Amino acid sequence: MTNYYQPEIETMPREELEKLQSERLVAQVKHVYENVKMYHDRMVEAGITPEDIHGIEDLHKLPFVTKDDLRDQYPYGMCAVPLTDCVRIQSTSGTTGRRVVAFYTQEDLDIWDECCARAIVGVGGTKDDVVHVSYGYGLFTGGPGLNGGSHRLGSLTLPMSSGNTERQIQFMTDLGSTILCCTPSYAHFLGEEIKARGLKDQLKLKAGIFGAEPWTEEMRHNIEELLGIKAYDIYGLTEIAGPGVSCECQAQAGMHIQEDHFIPEIIDPDTGEVLPDGQVGELVFSSITKKAFPLLRYRTRDLCYLTHEKCSCGRTTVRMHKPMGRSDDMIIVKGVNVFPSQIETVLLKLGYLANYMIYVDRIGTKDTIEVHVELTPEMAQDEYPDIPKREKRIVSELKSMLGIQVDVKVVPPQTIQRSEGKAIRVMDKRNLYR
Repeated sequence: MTNYYQPEIETMPREELEKLQSERLVAQVKHVYENVKMYHDRMVEAGITPEDIHGIEDLHKLPFVTKDDLRDQYPYGMCAVPLTDCVRIQSTSGTTGRRVVAFYTQEDLDIWDECCARAIVGVGGTKDDVVHVSYGYGLFTGGPGLNGGSHRLGSLTLPMSSGNTERQIQFMTDLGSTILCCTPSYAHFLGEEIKARGLKDQLKLKAGIFGAEPWTEEMRHNIEELLGIKAYDIYGLTEIAGPGVSCECQAQAGMHIQEDHFIPEIIDPDTGEVLPDGQVGELVFSSITKKAFPLLRYRTRDLCYLTHEKCSCGRTTVRMHKPMGRSDDMIIVKGVNVFPSQIETVLLKLGYLANYMIYVDRIGTKDTIEVHVELTPEMAQDEYPDIPKREKRIVSELKSMLGIQVDVKVVPPQTIQRSEGKAIRVMDKRNLYR
């Protein structure tokens, strides 16, 4: 076996790629119809048989699948092969309900490794790199995904997992890590620590592959400055495979989707209508090669748009824009849809670091929202940082962005607890009343 799958698919002419997708979709529909009762029953209910699906032009005929469907089928209902053919499970966090358990055959793992290897190559990685993986390992897909991709590429892999920042920085400097893989919030945290210790000139980092949580362009630039790297976005979800479903290339102009394995659609979240390129809607994925846990027309709830315009890197695969929020867990305050990324954009524009917490509550029948924001160390060095003036400015900018009044509390540096994994930005106490 070669070190990694040669990604000729990524430059394949569209006509050939769509023919390959159609062949794989037809086979996958037959596979799920015969082996997953839920799919069989849904297709029968919709009056569809596998013979009605001739290619990707018929994808819209298939019913959608949601996370609630997967929870209802927990643990084995969605497994499409005998358990003896499965070699691993991964799982969602379960923070919003019953966990989803995803199954993998060895072939599924090999494909996932290939997708993550392509992601590393896309940001300029080679077998000569030292890939520092600080995503969590275990049931979370982040660590195993990039770990497998790095192995497939043939790079030296540091399976650091999350946490133990002292050790992270020591290995990063001693072993000459060149590509950092972790959540953007942890990359920012590492950057702060490295800056505080005066170690930036000892780094050999050139790139970072960051995902698993929302982050803004402002945060990207902040991380790039702190670590002296180019920061790239990666996308994935446990239900489909894990990280590597899509990833940015060095053009940093959207994430290339591995279309030989995953077919994307953008739909109107209310009507289910398929939307054209460039129009924002809910991202839907169909996995056309996964055997153990194959999902067709899975609603991710992530809001973004697609573009088929040719990328300057030469890849012909469709690109997805960075998710702008979610259609199901946005914060609705005072009748207004609020995304944490909007608040982060305002704070970074005003010169604050990406350390903040959003507190939502309900007093009687009235919603309240308060944002706690840290001063930067430079701001705190001012003899009189004029906190009331700073709070007033942030309140004004947030009202301009969101259209509602937001209470703001500016706090000293290092006051808000840091996350060494996936950042928690919102504390919605209204859930206690449900």
